[in-house]
Amino acid sequence: MPVDHAPAAAGAPTEQSEHGTPQDLLRRHGLRVTAPRVAVLDAVASMPHADADAVLRHARTALPTVSVQAVYDVLHALTDAGILRRIEPAGHPARYERRVGDNHHHVVCRRCGAVGDVDCAVGEAPCLTPVSTSGFTVDTAEVTYWGLCPGCRAASG
Repeated sequence: MPVDHAPAAAGAPTEQSEHGTPQDLLRRHGLRVTAPRVAVLDAVASMPHADADAVLRHARTALPTVSVQAVYDVLHALTDAGILRRIEPAGHPARYERRVGDNHHHVVCRRCGAVGDVDCAVGEAPCLTPVSTSGFTVDTAEVTYWGLCPGCRAASG
């Protein structure tokens, strides 16, 4: 269960190679290409599971004048368009990622808040079949595993 602390290793597929450029991605989803949208997409691609403050700091490296409100508006628009996924681990700020559409889950460190991806636990999405759906049609299941990341486990040695 990898925890995302650093960018992908050299030679690993990147968001850009899998999905084209941020501009291509925006156009495919029928959205205008704007500098704030590109900066936010670049930020989330380089920092999976980043919160809005981290996205803002990263976006400002490419676009120093981008406002806090613009980043929040872009995160909201990209989430609504299905380009980003918003996850909300209990007791932690919302996080954003570009891995969408596969109903994966997450593991969260109780101590430092690091978040990692966990592929679907069993079978096909939504991974878990509830005993009763109360009439709902279930298309997604959100599972959050909690524990200590390797760094925090080593520190508590």
